[in-house]
Amino acid sequence: MKKIIGSLGVLILVIIVAVGTLTTQNYEETVLDKLRDSFGEKHIPSVDHSKFARLQKEFHSPNEVTAECIECHNKRHEEVMHSNHWNWEREEYIEGRGIVSIGKKNAMNNFCIGTQGNEKSCAKCHIGYGMDEKGFSFTDANNIDCLVCHDNTETYAKAPNAGGEPLATLNFNKIAENVGKPKRSNCGVCHFFGGGGDNVKHGDLSSLMFEPSSDIDVHMAIDGMDLQCVDCHTTEQH
Repeated sequence: MKKIIGSLGVLILVIIVAVGTLTTQNYEETVLDKLRDSFGEKHIPSVDHSKFARLQKEFHSPNEVTAECIECHNKRHEEVMHSNHWNWEREEYIEGRGIVSIGKKNAMNNFCIGTQGNEKSCAKCHIGYGMDEKGFSFTDANNIDCLVCHDNTETYAKAPNAGGEPLATLNFNKIAENVGKPKRSNCGVCHFFGGGGDNVKHGDLSSLMFEPSSDIDVHMAIDGMDLQCVDCHTTEQH
C-alpha cells in the first residue's frame, strides 16, 4: 500500500512539473500583456508649471494664458494651426469626387447638423476662442485654446453659446499652473458627446468612459490599466 501511495505521489509530481513546463513553453504574450508592459508606469511630468514665475501672475482672459504658452512652447502654435482639430477639416478621397477638403466646416454631423449659422454653439467643441457667425481668424495664435486639451485640474469648461470661450468663473492661474499631458477628461468632453449628445456619434464612446470599469473598457478601466486616450491615439506635431 505504501509503495502504491509513493508511486502515485511521484507520478503526480511528474505530471505537475510536466504541465508547468509545457504551460511556460507554450505561453505567448498577449496584446494586453504588451500594453501592461508599455504603460505600466504612469506618465510623470518633466516640469512643474506651478514653479514658473510667468504663470503666477493674474490672468484676466484665456488668451493671456495662450500668449504665455507660446512664449516657451514656440512653434507649437504653428503645428496646432495646421491640425484637423483647429481647421475642422482634412483632405479625404471620395470616390467620384477625388480628393476634397471635408470636416465640420462643410459636412452634416448627426444631430448637430452643420456648423454654419450655429458657430457660437458648435465652437464649444473647437480648440479656439472667438468664433461666431461673422467668422473666425484661423491665423491668430492667441485664439488657440491650449487649456481645453492640457488642463489637468479637470475644472476647465467651455461656456455654452460663447464661441469657444470658457466659463468666466474659472481660475485661469490654477489651471495654467497645472497643465500637462491630455487625459480622458480632456478628450472626452468633446468626443464622448460628438454628434450632439452622449454616445450619439460613436457607439463605443460615451460619458461612461470618463471612469470606466473593466466590463465597459478593458484598456481604460480605472480598476485595470487605466489607459488614457493618447496612450494609443498618438500623433506628431499636434
